[in-house]
Amino acid sequence: MGKALRGGPADGGGGRGALTRPLAPARRVRRVRRVRRVLRVLALAAGLAQAPASPAGAQEGLPGAVRTVRGRIVVESAPADTVLARALAEAAVATDTFPGLPRPRAQVLVQLAPNAAAFRALTTGAPEWGAAIALPRERRIVMQGRFATSDAGDPVAVLRHELAHLALHEFMGELPPRWFDEGYAAVAAREWDRENVLATNVALALRGTPTLAELEEWFYAGSNRAQGAYALAWRAVADLSALDPARGLSGFFVAWRETGSMPRAVRRAYGITFEHFEERWQSRTRRVYGGLALFTDLTLGMVFTALLIVPLYAIRRRRDRERLAAMRAADEVAEREARESALEAILAPLPGEGGEPGSGPLAPDDDERR
Repeated sequence: MGKALRGGPADGGGGRGALTRPLAPARRVRRVRRVRRVLRVLALAAGLAQAPASPAGAQEGLPGAVRTVRGRIVVESAPADTVLARALAEAAVATDTFPGLPRPRAQVLVQLAPNAAAFRALTTGAPEWGAAIALPRERRIVMQGRFATSDAGDPVAVLRHELAHLALHEFMGELPPRWFDEGYAAVAAREWDRENVLATNVALALRGTPTLAELEEWFYAGSNRAQGAYALAWRAVADLSALDPARGLSGFFVAWRETGSMPRAVRRAYGITFEHFEERWQSRTRRVYGGLALFTDLTLGMVFTALLIVPLYAIRRRRDRERLAAMRAADEVAEREARESALEAILAPLPGEGGEPGSGPLAPDDDERR
């Protein structure tokens, strides 16, 4: 899905996912920022060069882009993406509430990149496999436009995921760690398919469920590990919300904002320690999904083994049939030769029977005549 960066692309991300860099003199920092802005504008201009000119009266923003405004949602897009922009804006306004949080009020700018080059220019610091990115400090979201493949997911669900990031940061500021930020966005976007990732993650069965601190590191360990981290974070936030079926996360958010501490907020809102919650989450996840993942992996292993064995078995059966056919043919030939030899032996004349008639031994009648 997407991710949230605490800063903007111009300053290197400024938050989660951004690499730590040494400080440079102020003049050099300003120069680098100016260069990056120029490069970004040039990339966007190149991306929109093939699109027709925007209609008169279009507001300033992306070069050549059209703005679609619905409530607090402003969507910037190329003219070819206006239908998608309108649908996204209307869907976002229709469902503009998020679990446990007050209704957000800040205006949000959603930019639909017209092509991959523009998306990369707008999302400096985002992973290559990301479909969208939220920039809470700028109250801005960047998404793929019409060029997005099916791997990018449902654009309406993707936008709600990113809006959940902004709504969470609007109320909670910098308090949420990465795992909670991503898990909450997945819960708010109702991404139930995350469960499929856990069901096929054999690492849960072999190595067990990581701690929440270890989970934080999974988001930076490549695409496969990150997908598992998103799924585990979704499960953690869903389990936390289920501790209070009546209020969900609302009391927890208030306590967290007042205390500034997640462990204290968990204790105040749910009456258990943070360590106890973490143990319950690990145990439940390992019990529910670990065995299923192992079963799935064993099933896949059996299928893979069968795919290897069945062709070999078929080859062996065919070879045995050919060998048996050859043996039967050889037996028939030997049997035929044996019959022919026996018949020749039967029909062959006895010793002494090959002369003229009457030249052989005297018959009994001849003796009597004599």
